[in-house]
Amino acid sequence: MKVGPWQVDLLSDGVYRLDGGAMFGVVPRVLWEKKHLPDDQNRVELALNCLLLRDGERTVLIDNGMGDGWSEKELAIYGLERPEGDLLANLGRLGLDPSEITDVVLTHLHFDHAGGTVRGEGEEARLVFPNAQHWLQSANLRWAQNPTERDRVSYRAQKWELLLQDPDRLRLVEGATEILPHLRAIPVNGHTPGQQLLLAGEDDDQLLFAGDLVPYASQLRVSWVMAYDLNPLLTLQEKRDILARAASEDWVLVFEHDPEIAAARIQGEDGNFSVRERVEI
Repeated sequence: MKVGPWQVDLLSDGVYRLDGGAMFGVVPRVLWEKKHLPDDQNRVELALNCLLLRDGERTVLIDNGMGDGWSEKELAIYGLERPEGDLLANLGRLGLDPSEITDVVLTHLHFDHAGGTVRGEGEEARLVFPNAQHWLQSANLRWAQNPTERDRVSYRAQKWELLLQDPDRLRLVEGATEILPHLRAIPVNGHTPGQQLLLAGEDDDQLLFAGDLVPYASQLRVSWVMAYDLNPLLTLQEKRDILARAASEDWVLVFEHDPEIAAARIQGEDGNFSVRERVEI
């Protein structure tokens, strides 16, 4: 699809699984399991949806999935599967090499969003997208360098710390700003400090990459907030504000973790939101 000057393509890095209770917080299982059937370990499936934007000058990747370097134990815990190949294989299907990516915009540094930044470890470590500027909120980098015990497992320094050794490749963003022409960062802090959503396009033709503010289309229900969110009350308010704007301005929303509904236009009534129309990317 086209949004403003951008040609938009959805890229997959596969699917993985997390505990259903953690994904839906205080929402009872009897409600969420109607839409997300858990396995025998109470895990639900999450997509690793990334977005590619091209305008003829820049080739921009938004988030890069989980990457490689996972142990057999970790693969079993997270149930990572890539039946159609990983992100790089799907990039190749579009005729693109990682060296052609000009910009990588990271919503935040959790391992399922920035895990594909670095390949290899120690002296073998290298940037997967060696020619790209990597855009990140400075607040999220500060948090990632000193996370709490509650969220430390989500921030794996080996997945991104190589960026700190190459200042030419890391571009830190401060708050709401236009990262590139027709691509704006919208900071949200309920899930983790310094997450940024990305709004692409112009005027009445815009698309929002909703990151972990709205991982699933089912979480358009404002009260369906993850237990992973560090400040759930702030998440509630951020969802109310952003979803109201998305509905009134007819944005396309991209759901980063939804394996069934990758993108949709939404509608709102009395503070509640739902899918109005699925959108194919």
